[in-house]
Amino acid sequence: MRALISPSILSADFTNLERDLHRIARADYAHVDVMDNHFVPNLTIGLPVVKRIAEVSPVPIDVHLMIEDADRWAIEYAQAGAASVTFHAEAAQAPVKLARELRAAGVRASIALRPATPVEPLLDLLDEFDMVLVMTVEPGFGGQKFIDGTLPKVRRLRSAIEERGLDTWIQVDGGVSRSTVATVAAAGANMLVAGSAVYGADDIAAEIDTLRSMADEALSAR
Repeated sequence: MRALISPSILSADFTNLERDLHRIARADYAHVDVMDNHFVPNLTIGLPVVKRIAEVSPVPIDVHLMIEDADRWAIEYAQAGAASVTFHAEAAQAPVKLARELRAAGVRASIALRPATPVEPLLDLLDEFDMVLVMTVEPGFGGQKFIDGTLPKVRRLRSAIEERGLDTWIQVDGGVSRSTVATVAAAGANMLVAGSAVYGADDIAAEIDTLRSMADEALSAR
C-alpha cells in the first residue's frame, strides 16, 4: 500500500484554476470540493466547472460532494469526468445503491463521514465502497485545525479492511500538513487531501513529494 496525495483546489486561485491545476501535476489526484450552501455553509462550484476541470487537469479528479440529495446528483459528476466520486453518508438515502451506480458508471465510489459520524454502521459494507473518507475537520471550509479525535475511526476502518482482505482506500481530509501527515498514515490512511499545506508552499511540487514520502514511511512502519 502506497500513499496517494490529492491536493484540494479549494486553496487554489480560482481566477487561475487551470494554471493551479498544472502546478499540482506531481500529485496523484486533484481533490475538488463541491458545496451547495445547504449541506455545508459554503458555496463553491457545480457540474459545468467540474466538467471543464476534468478536461484540463493533468491528474485524475477526486470529487467530494458536500451537497444534499447526493442520490440524485452523484452520477452526474461521474458523467462529467470524475475518476472518483465521494458522497456523504449523512446526505445519501441509499448509499449502497448509489455506490453500485457509480461503479457501474466506471468511477471509484466513495463515502464520507463527518467528524462526529460513527464508522461502525459501515464496517459490514466496506466491500461496497472503493474508499471511505474520514473528515478530520468539519466540512465546509479549508484551513481548519486537525481534529485528533477522528483518528480512532481511521484505525477501526484500517483494521476492518485488513481483517477482510479488502483493497478499500481510506482518505483523510482536513488539516493535513507536515505536522499531521505521518500520524494519519500511521493510523492507516493512504489517500491524503492537503489544501493550504500544498498551495501555500513555496515549492508546490516539492511539498507534494515531501508529504507523500512522509506518509509512505509511516505506512511502511505500521
